[in-house]
Amino acid sequence: MVHFEVIDEIENIESVAVGKSIREVGRLTKIYGEGRWRKLKGVARIRLSDGSICTAELHWYEAHGIGRKELKIKRIFD
Repeated sequence: MVHFEVIDEIENIESVAVGKSIREVGRLTKIYGEGRWRKLKGVARIRLSDGSICTAELHWYEAHGIGRKELKIKRIFD
């Protein structure tokens, strides 16, 4: 598992799936609570655990009142 830190704002945010369209919605509800879950993606500059900085496409789940959960790197651009 790669540990990283988001160092800029996430830009170009797009919705990938909402509500029951998300395969993991049952697990998310069980762990974090009831909410209108959305799977989102966006691009941001990140700092990897080795100290290098790069731009990456990130995916995460989010619900109102619960916040951003399970942020993960999908693609690194540079």
